[in-house]
Amino acid sequence: MNIPNAVSVLRLLLIPVFIWLVLTGETAWAGALLGVIGATDWIDGYLARRLDQVTEVGKMLDPIADRLAVAVAVILGLTTGVLPWVFAWAIIIREIVIAIGAAYGWTKGVRRLDVRWLGKLATLLLYFSITTFYVAHGLDMRWLWWAALAVGVPGLVTYYIVAFSYLGDMRTAIAAGESPGPDR
Repeated sequence: MNIPNAVSVLRLLLIPVFIWLVLTGETAWAGALLGVIGATDWIDGYLARRLDQVTEVGKMLDPIADRLAVAVAVILGLTTGVLPWVFAWAIIIREIVIAIGAAYGWTKGVRRLDVRWLGKLATLLLYFSITTFYVAHGLDMRWLWWAALAVGVPGLVTYYIVAFSYLGDMRTAIAAGESPGPDR
């Protein structure tokens, strides 16, 4: 356990608090907490590089915290009516396709694909959008809902572009018999 991994674990521990806030009807506070979870996404990676504490565990914890937070927020947002259903389902379908691709790649020996900067941008836009949908719902602010949609649609398009890039990386890795290097 090191400082960056502790940040990732803390982010994971905040997810049940987020769930509790949503289930108790405190969607504005849930949105604010999701914003904190999303905003601290970069901290663990930054600290790991800065403190020379990059670990294999950390490389797994960070994306798990991201995927889990987004998955929980999207599923709860869909079931509670916080997120537009088309928006939520578009994210869910993308995640299912990526999960199937990752599972297939794993069976072919691909253990890891490097994160793309465009993927980080898409995640940032979606975190911001989903957070804003929650806050807009909790505060009953329709104009904020439209702002969330205005950020979310480009985020979603970018998310799909990155998905196709990752699937291409997976195909390349399978053909080469190894994980490809980073796209920088």
